[in-house]
Amino acid sequence: MTLEGVDRSGKTTQVERLCASLAARGLPVGVRGVPGGSLREPGGTPVGEAVREVLLHRSHAVSPWAEALLYAAARAQLVADVVRPSLKDGLIVVLDRYIDSSLAYQGCARALGIDAVLQVNERATGGLLPDLTLLLKVDPGRASGRAGSPPDRLESEGLTLQTRVAAGYDELARRYPRRIVVLDGERPVAEVAAQVEQATLAALAALTQASATAPPAAPTPAAPPAAPASGTVSTTAASPTTASNAAAPSTRTGGK
Repeated sequence: MTLEGVDRSGKTTQVERLCASLAARGLPVGVRGVPGGSLREPGGTPVGEAVREVLLHRSHAVSPWAEALLYAAARAQLVADVVRPSLKDGLIVVLDRYIDSSLAYQGCARALGIDAVLQVNERATGGLLPDLTLLLKVDPGRASGRAGSPPDRLESEGLTLQTRVAAGYDELARRYPRRIVVLDGERPVAEVAAQVEQATLAALAALTQASATAPPAAPTPAAPPAAPASGTVSTTAASPTTASNAAAPSTRTGGK
């Protein structure tokens, strides 16, 4: 699952509170080797942290497509090195930003197009999308006035960029209403945390139910016997080889 929103919308605080709450309930939240931990983007791997430094903490200009592709590259490494192995371990993986950030920032605010940026990220992640995305909706003007660390390169672009990003998130919420749950991020931190936890537990319950009621995979039909060679008569029936009935494991971010 992922948390999204404009800069200084409170995502990081809510990610930390959610992971602590799920761990306290005995749920397997975390990443491989870090029980109870979460992931941030870009970052989470040596490659991702290096890309983060270039994208957020350097003053040089970065073209919109270079920006989009660098985010996708960091994301590809994170999925390969951390997210998929953690899902394979049966962990609930919580990310502070993921693909929707690229769709809002580069697809919408940078005007590259949602579909174009999505296509790149589907290739980068092997099509791995969240089971649940919580969008913390905060007015960009009020978010920019919140206390925090010094502004990074994107935050330094000011309110105009963040307003376009917020509009991008609104568009994503309209496109993907089954996956994206919009929460009022301007409420007190504890109230937002309660809403985040409630939405997460509901999604986990729904995924568990769907998994329990899913029909078993249909067996693979056996191959037919080979036809006898031309000009000969087969006196013994061939024994067909039975294909394995084991279904490939499903990698979903609800086990995320």
